[in-house]
Amino acid sequence: MPEQDLTAVFERRESAVRSYCRGFPAVFERASGHHLWDVDGHRYTDLLCGAGALNYGHNPPEIVERVTAYLASGGPVQSLDLYTRAKAEFLDRFGSEVLAPRGLADHVVQFPGPAGTLAVEAALKLARKITGRTEIVAFRGGFHGVSLGSLAATSSALMRGAAGTELRDVTILPYDDGPGDTETSAALERALADRPPAAILLETVQGEGGLNVAGRPWLTRLRELADAAGALIIVDDIQAGCGRTGTFFSFEHVPGLRPDLVCLSKSLSGMGLPMAALLIARPLDRWAPGEHNGTFRGHNLAFVAATAALENWSRTAFTAHVEDLSEAIRASVTQIAAALPDGVAEAAGRGAMSGLRFRDPGLVERIRAELFRARIIAESAGDGRVLKFLPPLTMPVADWRETAATVAEVAQDVVGAALDTAVGTAA
Repeated sequence: MPEQDLTAVFERRESAVRSYCRGFPAVFERASGHHLWDVDGHRYTDLLCGAGALNYGHNPPEIVERVTAYLASGGPVQSLDLYTRAKAEFLDRFGSEVLAPRGLADHVVQFPGPAGTLAVEAALKLARKITGRTEIVAFRGGFHGVSLGSLAATSSALMRGAAGTELRDVTILPYDDGPGDTETSAALERALADRPPAAILLETVQGEGGLNVAGRPWLTRLRELADAAGALIIVDDIQAGCGRTGTFFSFEHVPGLRPDLVCLSKSLSGMGLPMAALLIARPLDRWAPGEHNGTFRGHNLAFVAATAALENWSRTAFTAHVEDLSEAIRASVTQIAAALPDGVAEAAGRGAMSGLRFRDPGLVERIRAELFRARIIAESAGDGRVLKFLPPLTMPVADWRETAATVAEVAQDVVGAALDTAVGTAA
């Protein structure tokens, strides 16, 4: 089918709600590592990577091999929450490779269904059940999903406006504003004193909110305030987890945070298969059997893929590469921002979850469009002010640097043209 006919199918049959394809109007048919190919054979560098669902790249061979072998063996694919070998092997590997070395050996795993928002919904529901309270505290810039419970804790006006009903029982407070910030902690302290919540829900690095990073002192204080108020802490690590910030969990550098509940999804399955998990401190695992459920809790292909992906974390070469790539990305975005006229942009984010925050969102849209013409796919975030880079953690550092050089060139050209236009208009 010719590309124009393929595109016509989408226009004719798919809902207007589709979004990413509007900014990246190509029809893709092949993917490998950090590359996508369209139907005409053009190769693109993918810095979107399923909005963080492809931390190990497209179709990693060692994971694809395990999944195809499992399918060929006739293993069950859908199993509700029945016991399967695939699930047992994932839980065993996840416990030994991830939880135990990071001080979370006492956390158990709940599979709420295939989507990240379902992990958030389960966390909110469990926190309310445990505490007997209804209120949740969340933060400006937070994105936790678009099902109604998760949406109530999401601050995006666009997303909230589509709810069609009142979004209740969540207080949204200011997020950490950087070193020296005391106002946000004070606001949190007042809110918790006025109406103690069931839980505090946060991302330690806000992805869709614009790569805002919470500092260690603020996060440590948050734990202290939660304990004083008898509230739980839920960390939404759906985008920032699975190595995206340089460590498996985004909060590992803050031992004082000690989350009670952790939401995971996106890259947990290793190759973009639907999978989500809620990690629960064992004393808080107070569900009655079947009290919270879902048909697609037992996605065995995702268990197989996730188990294979976890083997990366036992390899020193992989963890060292993640560290090197994270440092290279941070260096690049810092250099690109510094090379632009003063005040135009600044580096944002942490690790391999970094980008450029621009004063003018119009510049971001123009740069993003020009990058697509150069066959680089990168999304915007933070009300359109941030150009966000989420390359696979497996991307060679040399390839990243080559890509970053193109980003720098495009940014310089777009900003320069915008300044020339502004000068011409003023004249």
